[in-house]
Amino acid sequence: MLTTSPAAPPSPLSARRRWTVLAVCALSMFLVGVDTTIVNVGLPEIGRGLGVGTRGLEWVVDAYTVVLASLLIVSGALADRFGRRRVFRCGLLVFGLASLACALAPSLGVLVAARAVQGIGASMLSPVALAIVVNAMPDPRERARAIGVWASVFGLSMAAGPVTGGSLIAAFGWRSVFWINAPVVAAALVLVAVVVPESRAARPRRLDLPGQALLTLLLCLAVGVLIEGPRVGWASPAALTVYALIAAATAGFVLAERHGEQPLMDLGLFRRPPFATAVLGAMAVFVALNVALLLNTLYFQHTRGWTPLATGLTTLPMAFGATLCAPWSGALVGRHGPRLPLILAGGFTAAGGLCLVDLGPDTAVPLILLAHLLIGVGFGFANAPLTNTAVSGLPPSRAGVAGAVTSTARQVGAAVGIATAGGLVAGAGPAGLAVASRPGWLLVTACGLFLLVAARAARPGTAATP
Repeated sequence: MLTTSPAAPPSPLSARRRWTVLAVCALSMFLVGVDTTIVNVGLPEIGRGLGVGTRGLEWVVDAYTVVLASLLIVSGALADRFGRRRVFRCGLLVFGLASLACALAPSLGVLVAARAVQGIGASMLSPVALAIVVNAMPDPRERARAIGVWASVFGLSMAAGPVTGGSLIAAFGWRSVFWINAPVVAAALVLVAVVVPESRAARPRRLDLPGQALLTLLLCLAVGVLIEGPRVGWASPAALTVYALIAAATAGFVLAERHGEQPLMDLGLFRRPPFATAVLGAMAVFVALNVALLLNTLYFQHTRGWTPLATGLTTLPMAFGATLCAPWSGALVGRHGPRLPLILAGGFTAAGGLCLVDLGPDTAVPLILLAHLLIGVGFGFANAPLTNTAVSGLPPSRAGVAGAVTSTARQVGAAVGIATAGGLVAGAGPAGLAVASRPGWLLVTACGLFLLVAARAARPGTAATP
């Protein structure tokens, strides 16, 4: 989370060092983004290696994303208080050690636990790295260019994960998707120690521990019931108990945030329709992306018998679309405001989902690749205008919180997307998986249509404030 109080004036850095700081922080962002999606393409191999089915495998992805989502805001607050470089290095160390534990995991339970610890480390990287970049670049124009680069790296990392994972699995097996983090983390730790300056907020926020505990509980319960609901029954006593716990956790969280002196989330922001729709739009984008990635993985490997590498290569059009359109989207936001790129994001995402609503075992591969390209283009156009819409018109003291809430919403969307897609196809065999996945592609379409609603809520011509 960006600081919500005035930071101490940073020491001036040379231009070369400022952009080196950006490169180091972008490397960490790439690591976090790739690890959100790199495991998807390896799930069938992990299942065969550990002897588990689809429903258990969903936890391999969602243990990471749920913990990451629930801790993003508090990690930013910790960095403001104890030093951003210090927390960033701690996050890298935790992430690296947890990656090694994932690579060595002898069972599903150990792997899920290690992925959760990975999420703890990742939560110290993404928001803290962005705060480091903002602090290192006091010039508004230079900062805006840096954030544009940041957004491009973010889009590329999410879309490149399956291709990277498929290549590694083909060459070295599924454990290599975790081993690969070790040298990257080691290099990042050295670079951080050499080039990244320390910074902290002049007046850091207090930690909202009750709010943090309730948010984590709420997300775990909600994602858990989505994953396990098809197995235990949506109306079973266990499910009804979880529904009651979700309602209680939600009520407790709202009360804690309304009456806290320095709450984890500023719930008053949700009274602004542009902010509320931007947060929901961020969730929708990541629901669509993760539904598409998981259904793609299971369809090609289970129904069509493709290898992880071949399956990963089918996402190259998605990566291309996201990488090409993310910087273009930022430029459009700067010139014309968020409405036009949001319309493009919604239209392309909905079109991609519609391509596959009649998916069958023999659907033409070019049509599937076209759908991936359209979804990637939609993803690339979406992130910059959603962030802009969330923070537009807010004073700096609230813009940081707004950005952090939007980042949290993205990871919640990723977790919900994985849980939903897995639930749709968990009981389907190879022959019936394509038909079982069709509601997932309808969901992707619906997410795109919701972005059109978010575009209407965005203020036309409102460019990002530096």
